[in-house]
Amino acid sequence: MKGGFYSRLALDGIRRNSQLYLPYLMTCALMAAVYYILHFLSHDPAVLAMRGGSSLSFTLMLGRFVIVIFSLLFLFYTHSFLIRRRKKEFGLYNVLGMDKRNIARILLRETLWSYGISMTAGLLAGVALSKLAQLFLLRLTHGDIDYRFRIDFRYVGSTLLYFGVIFGLILLNTLRQIRFSNPIELMGSESSGEQPPKVRWLPGALGAVLLALAYYLAVSIQQPLEALLWFFAAVNMVIVATYLLFIAGSVALCRILQRNKRFYYRARNYVSVSSMSFRMKRNGAGLASICILLTMVLVMISSSACLYFGKDQALQSRYPRDICVQATVYGYGPENERLCAELEALCSEETGNMPKRDTLRIYDEYCIVGLLKDKRVEMSIDSTTNQAFIDYSDVVTLHLVSLEDYNAMGGERLELGEHEVLLGCCGSDALPGVGESFGVGDREFSVQRRIDGQVEDFDRCAYNSVCTTVVLVLKEREELAKELSRYKDYNGDDMLYLNWLYQFDTDADSERVEETVRTTAIRLQRYLKEQGRDFQSYCDSANAQRADFFGTFGGLFFIGILLSVVFLLACVLMIYYKQLSEGYEDRGRFAIMRKLGMTGENIRESINAQMLLVFMLPVVFAVLHLGFAFPMVEKVLMLFGVANTRLFLITNIIGVGTVLLFYTLVYRITGNAYYRIVTAGSEENG
Repeated sequence: MKGGFYSRLALDGIRRNSQLYLPYLMTCALMAAVYYILHFLSHDPAVLAMRGGSSLSFTLMLGRFVIVIFSLLFLFYTHSFLIRRRKKEFGLYNVLGMDKRNIARILLRETLWSYGISMTAGLLAGVALSKLAQLFLLRLTHGDIDYRFRIDFRYVGSTLLYFGVIFGLILLNTLRQIRFSNPIELMGSESSGEQPPKVRWLPGALGAVLLALAYYLAVSIQQPLEALLWFFAAVNMVIVATYLLFIAGSVALCRILQRNKRFYYRARNYVSVSSMSFRMKRNGAGLASICILLTMVLVMISSSACLYFGKDQALQSRYPRDICVQATVYGYGPENERLCAELEALCSEETGNMPKRDTLRIYDEYCIVGLLKDKRVEMSIDSTTNQAFIDYSDVVTLHLVSLEDYNAMGGERLELGEHEVLLGCCGSDALPGVGESFGVGDREFSVQRRIDGQVEDFDRCAYNSVCTTVVLVLKEREELAKELSRYKDYNGDDMLYLNWLYQFDTDADSERVEETVRTTAIRLQRYLKEQGRDFQSYCDSANAQRADFFGTFGGLFFIGILLSVVFLLACVLMIYYKQLSEGYEDRGRFAIMRKLGMTGENIRESINAQMLLVFMLPVVFAVLHLGFAFPMVEKVLMLFGVANTRLFLITNIIGVGTVLLFYTLVYRITGNAYYRIVTAGSEENG
């Protein structure tokens, strides 16, 4: 046979199965377009040239990595629906005398045509939309708009190469299925149903236990660091539990409905329930996949939107003043007092000519990390070495502030007696009240007053911290710091460190602020090196870091929107192929029922009953997953400096409403496609 004959058969196969091929080719084109856009933007000069461009580029590369993995898995998944429908056709070719080598030639040409059509459409769309995506991204991140249009053929080539590998793997997998199937199996593949599965209580019970455990973790964890550490474990538990519950639970649901004679033996319910009971394994797995994708969309879009619209709060939390200078010196020494005085003189000299508002704050504090046990902060090597076994809800950062600095900052004239302290805490309820005892190391103190509301004055990130923050104001701070200086970590380094802070607001223009920040940072580092101490330092401004914050958070929001669109369209395709494949399977059953008197109206009612019984379950479970994930995700957002429950709640509500509307619309459309298939050839389409 000539090659043109195989090409005609391949094109004819695509044309005759356009109802299946068109969505598949559109999906391939979409994945290619998104891949090109993300690759293009991650190396775009306009993106890299903006302030914070490196952070934004890294965020876009992470998004591209997600698309790489997702497109590989999802295109394999969608192609399995398509090839299952085509196997009968290939079996017919085999019966008519065409061997499997010839069928392989047809499949090769179908793959080449599919690759050529989808890549041409995808790259044209990607190139055309890349400029629009760039403008949208730069608008989100407050970058400088660049209206020049450019095409980078390196990324066109990488897109062609990557998706060429995917199409090649799909072809090999299809050839494997054809190679190991005989003509009878191929001819009967479309109609080969499943035996009615038994209710498996053990997988269902395991799924319920895993889901309950994941929900418990999500609502019980209080510390942001713990939430981050357990987040991915909880996600994996929810995914496994969802699949187990949908596969085992859907079978149990069908059995319960079939035993309810008043419900089951009705025209609108009988066909839908009985047909579903024969394919519950695939049905449950498909519904679970849709549920997981919807949950991913809801979590991703709500959290990225919350980060973007809460970026100003995050910036203010990290940089409470226009200019923030901080020096951290490890260990305790008698020269620390001199060091602080010289640091103040240095910064005053550098910033002396700048117009300052009445917000200048200069103070120092000793800090150490320990474990909170029975209203006592304990320090030991275990605090830093056995982290895998630590309950992070017990980890605290202790800030020791002198009474003089506290009075100067608050304009008060408080007096403290011997062994009396002012105690402030953020992140734990396990601290003593007024008049009770509080221990630090080997020392005992009496709490004269709680100052929880002032903790943020000393640590702006306290409410977003990875662990509990405790502020202790006392007279004998130097004595306590000297005692705590004996604690070392497993490397023998000091656990105690001194934080010196110099912060103020200014009315100077941004250029002057940035120049002052730069020169002050250079002098600060040079001075600390001359002291021969282990140190860290930074001098920065909110204005200088604003672009970096906007770039990072805007990039995350952009990726969240883009991936949400991709995942939603993936849901659409899964529902579409599910409806089509089940429609072709059910057409014979409905044909028999029509001969027994079922009308088009009865068929429509049966389809609607199936939607109400099963297909709203993914949405219900997705919203349920989101509700229980809310506290954990909220704490993870705190690590980014965003602690705004109201904003996060609003983004969740808007996300749920949008997804519900979209899902309902899509299901109505695919439900109509299912109806047309099962009533094809009928005289009663009404």
